[in-house]
Amino acid sequence: MTLTDESLSEVSEQSLEKNMSKKKLFYYRIFDDKEKLNYLKSSLSHEEVEHWLRNYEKSHQKYFNPEFITYLHEHDPEAEIIEISDISY
Repeated sequence: MTLTDESLSEVSEQSLEKNMSKKKLFYYRIFDDKEKLNYLKSSLSHEEVEHWLRNYEKSHQKYFNPEFITYLHEHDPEAEIIEISDISY
């Protein structure tokens, strides 16, 4: 499994609700064993996500993004896969 953040960097999330506190969110590209590309949103830094990725890899033979995100969500409630779709006009 490969985690990259080369083209998507940390973004300070602008609150949609005025009373919501500002929180830094990070966006990563992540590839699993099927070479499936997903995008991941997390409040954890790259180093923290890598830490949980290494722990996840110790207990799994194959790595699939949805399963890893479910695991990561236990440590970061903000973690989720971001669905990307093309728009043409």
